Amino acid sequence: MELIKIATAGSVDDGKSTLIGRLLYETGALKTDQIQHIEERSAARGFGYLDLSLATDGLLTEREQGITIDVSHIFFSTPKRRFIIADSPGHVEYTRNMVTGTSTAQVSIILLDARKGVIEQTKRHFFITQLLGIKQIIFAVNKMDLVDYKKEVFDEIKSTLDALVDQHGNEGVHYHFTPVSALHNENIVKHSDKLDWYSGAPLLNLIESLAVTKKESHDGAFQIQYVIRPKNEAFHDYRGFAGNVRSGKFNVGDSISIHPSGRKSIIKRIEKYGRDVKDLEAGENGTILLVDEIDASRGDSILNEQGNINQGKNLSATFCWMQDSPLSPGNKYWLQQGVQRSLVKVKSIRSKIDLEALAQEQANELKLNDIGKGSLVLAQSLTTKPYTENPALGSFILIDPQTYNTAGVGFIETT
Repeated sequence: MELIKIATAGSVDDGKSTLIGRLLYETGALKTDQIQHIEERSAARGFGYLDLSLATDGLLTEREQGITIDVSHIFFSTPKRRFIIADSPGHVEYTRNMVTGTSTAQVSIILLDARKGVIEQTKRHFFITQLLGIKQIIFAVNKMDLVDYKKEVFDEIKSTLDALVDQHGNEGVHYHFTPVSALHNENIVKHSDKLDWYSGAPLLNLIESLAVTKKESHDGAFQIQYVIRPKNEAFHDYRGFAGNVRSGKFNVGDSISIHPSGRKSIIKRIEKYGRDVKDLEAGENGTILLVDEIDASRGDSILNEQGNINQGKNLSATFCWMQDSPLSPGNKYWLQQGVQRSLVKVKSIRSKIDLEALAQEQANELKLNDIGKGSLVLAQSLTTKPYTENPALGSFILIDPQTYNTAGVGFIETT
């Protein structure tokens, strides 16, 4: 059965936890003791309904304690599909988590409060989905019960979103707009009489029917994590390069080159979990043995010669900045992509997105939660591609050399 990863995003109190709890409840994903706990807690609080946000109250407890929260992954299924929801906190200071949660998603649900409409955090979440190249985006206008299920309220919000999409949306993206009340199960699993003016599919039916595709790249890149040399009698001449296929595919007999040395060779054997296999595909771990004794080490890459991979020391990128100290020209960071790492210097910051005006404005630095464009100079060349062509080789993180905290995320435009 097909597995779909959905990233949820929304501002504080937009009802995201209730929506996720509703999906879990209606699809039978909650256990009996979980439902009993929700019933007891709801009754103790004097609610005349099930407070399904309690299904994810572990996150709420952490949030109340001021703990930096990671993305929570939640599983549920229907007879048609299996789903993983990557649930990110809504606070603006946790925008970095939203980037993490959305980076591998095929679908994004951006939640809005019908009373508030489109706010700055909505725009920020929208721009991040565009940066990450998500092809299916659902704008779920929640809490319609608090605006008496009025069509004109939904229409006004949709009009604002339409303008946002028309001006800044990527080509080839499918946008969906749906009114819901997660609290009262209106338009979640079946059509709502209170929303009889809405002719689209209920939310669950919508995510069951979305067409999702996985973008494949023929740029073969295998990053070496460890060189295996047993140096014993049984494996006297054994020299294997263990690592991960970041992109493309490798077959026994393929012609390859080593980055950064440029040495060429041919794949003699491929091993996976100690057994010989014919090939390795993107995302798989394995060991590659070559016909020649070529010197390579951790952080080097084995490249399939069918690919067209950049190996320069200059790159332009869009950044999501994640720390208090700004991203400014002259600053130095470690750039990490898989096991590839290079010291980099910020060459320039050209612009940032003004989320109120929805426009690029000139800037010479990026502050916490800013999204903007700039360029880097690398101390050593890395194997890269523009993110739109190859997400695995087109994204990276910047690490603060003083604190070793993740300072920002980058998406390569040109090299």
